[in-house]
Amino acid sequence: MRRTSVSRLGREVSVIGLGCWQLGSDWGDVDPGRSQEILHAAADAGTTFFDTADVYGDGLSERAVGEFLAARTDAASFTVATKMGRRAQPHVPSAYTLDAFRAWTDRSRANLGMDTLDLVQLHCPPPAVLHDGATYDALRTLVDEGAIRRWGVSVETCDEALRALEEPDVASIQIILNVFRRKPLEAVLGRAAATGTAIIARVPLASGLLSGRYDETTTFAPNDHRSFNRAGAAFDVGETFAGVPFEVGVHAARQVATLTPDGWSTAQLALRWVEQNGATTVIPGARTPEQARDNAAVGDLPPLDESTLDELAQIYDREIRAHVHERW
Repeated sequence: MRRTSVSRLGREVSVIGLGCWQLGSDWGDVDPGRSQEILHAAADAGTTFFDTADVYGDGLSERAVGEFLAARTDAASFTVATKMGRRAQPHVPSAYTLDAFRAWTDRSRANLGMDTLDLVQLHCPPPAVLHDGATYDALRTLVDEGAIRRWGVSVETCDEALRALEEPDVASIQIILNVFRRKPLEAVLGRAAATGTAIIARVPLASGLLSGRYDETTTFAPNDHRSFNRAGAAFDVGETFAGVPFEVGVHAARQVATLTPDGWSTAQLALRWVEQNGATTVIPGARTPEQARDNAAVGDLPPLDESTLDELAQIYDREIRAHVHERW
């Protein structure tokens, strides 16, 4: 597994991490035993970066990661990123106060069994929160108090990312980046690289579309966001299939699949594309230990060739751009 580092993150991380949303909620039923198998499989395959959030299963995902850490003799070698802010009810700018930040991080520290959190990210807050200097002062206070080591933001849009990048000590930007969501390549990654800020690429498989396993008849469990959030009923529609209409994505993913190198899966091609295009770490989820190992194996694969990169760009321009590029 290749590893990488950027100055503001202050530590080396695996280029392929593990997203832990599915260990909490919104991807169908959760089996706690299977969650542990997935976490250990990822770690044993070289994954050192794990991303969770306080709202995934109302803390279930964080507690699963905490149980995993407690069982590992090499726990100090891992970086755990969590997120806060979506617990605010209502989800309005006035809820983002220092007292709330303290309460949320204290809860995450207890869930994870960590005295000091490695990285805390604001979890797709209202845009006004990102434009308020008091937000960043509160995050810095948490660092000074020893509750967190570093802070970052998880955002929906490139404009939100660029605002956060104006802060001199933001450690990370988490943003959707995949073969079907390419705008951050133009607007965000260059600025992040210039400032030494980590890019954490989420939804790298477009909620599974880029695995190449779905067709127009594929259905999902009622408690899976790929069923209930297709129109953005629960949260930003860009989090589900990267905002691409399902049938459009299935059609485009078939074209992507034809470019898969021999011996690779289509998911591995899609993950390698994200890493190759400048992400610090890529955080696909996994529903099985086998998926976790297959994802981690991307950290040992060679770069995609220029012909494949050109073909992927053409698929995006032809099939996807009109649906997503200007919106996020």
